[in-house]
Amino acid sequence: MIAKLAWRNIWFKPLNTLLSIILLSSSVAIITVLILLQKQFEEKFSSNIDGVDLVLGAQGSPMQLILSSVYHIDNPTGNISYDSAKVWMNHPFIEKAIPLAFGDNYRGFKIVGTNSDYLDKYKAKISKGKLFDKNFEVVVGSEVAQKLKLKIGDTFHGTHGDAKEGEVHEHIDYKITGIASPTGSVIDNLILSNIPSVWQMHGNHEDENPAHGEEGHVHKEDEHEHHEDDITLNEPNMEITAVLLKFRNKMGIVMWPRIIAQNTKMQAASPAIEVNRIFSLFGIGLKALEYLAYAIMLISGISIFIALYNRLKERKYEFALMRINGASRFQLLSLILIESLILCFVGFLFGTIFGRFALGFISNSAEDDFKMAFNPMEIVWEKESILLIATLVVGIIAALIPAIKAYQLNISKTLANA
Repeated sequence: MIAKLAWRNIWFKPLNTLLSIILLSSSVAIITVLILLQKQFEEKFSSNIDGVDLVLGAQGSPMQLILSSVYHIDNPTGNISYDSAKVWMNHPFIEKAIPLAFGDNYRGFKIVGTNSDYLDKYKAKISKGKLFDKNFEVVVGSEVAQKLKLKIGDTFHGTHGDAKEGEVHEHIDYKITGIASPTGSVIDNLILSNIPSVWQMHGNHEDENPAHGEEGHVHKEDEHEHHEDDITLNEPNMEITAVLLKFRNKMGIVMWPRIIAQNTKMQAASPAIEVNRIFSLFGIGLKALEYLAYAIMLISGISIFIALYNRLKERKYEFALMRINGASRFQLLSLILIESLILCFVGFLFGTIFGRFALGFISNSAEDDFKMAFNPMEIVWEKESILLIATLVVGIIAALIPAIKAYQLNISKTLANA
């Protein structure tokens, strides 16, 4: 009965009620987005560096090397000699070395030259078809296949560089021989071939397109040599973009960056260090938004307090009559508290819904720009439960003074002044 009466009282002044709900929903929505975004962002970044101790690549920004080679969301720092890289790839300290060669894309999805170890690293299976075993055969990631509606046996032409609008390589077709299983990692948005495919695609066409020597895109060191037949990994004087290294001896993780920088024209960057740096930069922005959200929540609490306090002045005669008709002091106190808690719960409910809609919009933008999607339907029980409790506490604090005044209401004095 009290809850029903509280619900009707809330909508006695609908504009005040809507203002309180909108303010509270806004703060809850922002915090919900931050909770989901931070959790999924950190999970995606952390999972993609599993099994990668160092990344070997051209000198430049270590963070750029990691972003381009591990996450495929930046331009590479340049190319490195495959012959030079093999010296380090075959070192006794190395447990596994995965070479990567970039050059082209197909409708915005990067074509990466590599080997089967790259699929194994992300625990990706071939769900349909088979692995590439010849030049210009490719395995496409699950997201690529779904979004572009690709199937086994389809052929396509690669576009030079990372931009969709680049020059199309119409002289050679790529053929899809396999589709990878979903993994939730970067590989879902990649097209994989062997490394000689990348070399041959650019080696056979260099005279016609001098732009193939752009930084970060694989090309042959001898600019004028052509190959009519398929080339192999034994081809001399070739270049790749980067190598993902996993060590047997962890001492190499500490020693190699300095040794490689001093003795070669390459660099060895640590994904763990660079990702921690990204998290620290990312965290500054999240903290600022979090403080903003709590400030809005505080304002909404003040709004609820003002609404309840003003309503108490208008309804004190009503409360006095309720007391005469048998309502206890505690029932009046409960009525005010329940009104505030209902407001806060409704605000929390709409806030979590709006927050998930906002995350869906962010996910669509991130997927278009960075090939990184977020799941708006995920529930982070621990943090969202704390958020619910915090929201209800705001409601209790906002209703505390009006509820106490209703509890202390003097019936005879109130009716005498009526």
